[in-house]
Amino acid sequence: MKRLKLGLPAGSLQESTMEIFKKAGYNINIGERSYYPHIDDEEIECVLIRAQEIPKYVAAQVLDVGLTGKDWIVETGVEVEEVAELAFSKRGLRPVRLVLAVPRDSEINAVTDLEGKRVATELVETTRRYLQSKGVSATVLFSWGATEVKPPLLADAIAELTETGRSLKANNLREIETILVSTPRVIMNAASWSDPWKKKKVEHMVTLLKGALLAEQKVMLKMNVHRDNLERVIAKLPALRQPTVSTLSEDCWVAVESVVEEKTVRDLVYELKEAGAEGIVEFPLNKIIP
Repeated sequence: MKRLKLGLPAGSLQESTMEIFKKAGYNINIGERSYYPHIDDEEIECVLIRAQEIPKYVAAQVLDVGLTGKDWIVETGVEVEEVAELAFSKRGLRPVRLVLAVPRDSEINAVTDLEGKRVATELVETTRRYLQSKGVSATVLFSWGATEVKPPLLADAIAELTETGRSLKANNLREIETILVSTPRVIMNAASWSDPWKKKKVEHMVTLLKGALLAEQKVMLKMNVHRDNLERVIAKLPALRQPTVSTLSEDCWVAVESVVEEKTVRDLVYELKEAGAEGIVEFPLNKIIP
């Protein structure tokens, strides 16, 4: 039997990854101390490793496909096929940013002010290349963690991944520049990508994952509407194309269904009620395949 070797990220992306795979239809079970999760697809073998390592193992053909951040693809500098971008992160659907940050009271206000300074980061090569591209010569130090506490004693600045910036502010740091924006990517090596079976298998997986991600932000609304009010209700409803209208047993009433942005529902339900909708029901969605 043919097998696809899939690398899944341990650490900050692990929980979100498992949730999205589950919504996509893949049930993954991780043992307490196992780095080889079980997936309910006998054609896939999983290994759980740090996102930082996945690009190298994919490029070396140890893995056929992996899920990692764009930041680690850039950091490792390996040649891989970026099959898809999956816009989710450990706290939601936002991307993460690699930013340069300094103490709040620092005299450093721009990247050029880092000339001759010390910068601590986990992404050493990415930071070094960025500073070089700006014509800045600085000492880039590898940080094993807790990077936010390094300035001002152990470093003049840091390059750190952030989603909201709250952790930086909590440590009395301020951002001075964004080095890159990173989102999770599905990657393959050239040999696996050129294998028709593996390529099709991954493309099918990506379709389901993207469908699950799209559904994360949307819900289904269903309601009953008198035909006299139908035009007004439909005018209030955004939809992927047009709302679905079905005839009810009473000739003068119809059922209307529409997929809408979840964040709009709070205000939308009142507008629909005012337009004449009744019996409004909200359903969560697992997948939307455009």
